Amino acid sequence: MRTPYIAGNWKMHKTTAEAEELARSLVRSLDRENKKVMIAPAFTALGPVKGCLEGSHILLGAQNMGPEEQGAHTGEVSVLMLKDLGVEAVILGHSERRHKYGEQDDLINRKVRLALSHDLEVVLCVGETLEQREGGVTRRIVEQQIRGGLKEVGDLGRITIAYEPVWAIGTGKTATPKDADDTHGFIRDLLSRLYSAKVAEDTVIQYGGSVKPNNAAELMSMENIDGLLVGGASLAADSFVPIVRYDTGS
Repeated sequence: MRTPYIAGNWKMHKTTAEAEELARSLVRSLDRENKKVMIAPAFTALGPVKGCLEGSHILLGAQNMGPEEQGAHTGEVSVLMLKDLGVEAVILGHSERRHKYGEQDDLINRKVRLALSHDLEVVLCVGETLEQREGGVTRRIVEQQIRGGLKEVGDLGRITIAYEPVWAIGTGKTATPKDADDTHGFIRDLLSRLYSAKVAEDTVIQYGGSVKPNNAAELMSMENIDGLLVGGASLAADSFVPIVRYDTGS
């Protein structure tokens, strides 16, 4: 049985004080939830937020990391630094990293393998652009990204796949639950072909893209959607908490 996994990606938002305030609020509201919950603050707030999460069940995640353990890589943050701060999971291959900063599958794969070698959990993001979707190549793009991101990865025990159609991120547009589930089902079938039926059955697949309190429950009711990767709505407790609880407030 796959445990529902809800993750909040705070992106380039919140000062340290603001991040601590939100983290404390989430601990008060969510620590008894029977779900896996992760929050990913900006790098500058990771240490302080870790302190706020001590004793809770909420995981500390990072939004990205460098592809090397250390060295002359100006501006990068290494896996060793993340581990030192108590980070437990890392988001890799997010569409903004792919499309704004030019990250390709081979670079993402290096990061994935490095994170796993240091016992971090990985949320591997995949998804198509609007042009690719309209061109009917969604499955080809998603398969390419999964094959590339998981190259030489033999064990998916610490891997979560996040399907996030690029055209739905921060736009207010959301794939219909059925459309999202169809792609999730394709991903599960692909994992079965690449690994095994058991691996496919056990792997958590999140949906990301304009997730809000009013669509979380319907998305989570789909057979192959096991969790949510939440962006803007994770920046306030009064929107993120209802998403974790699948509570529309109606």
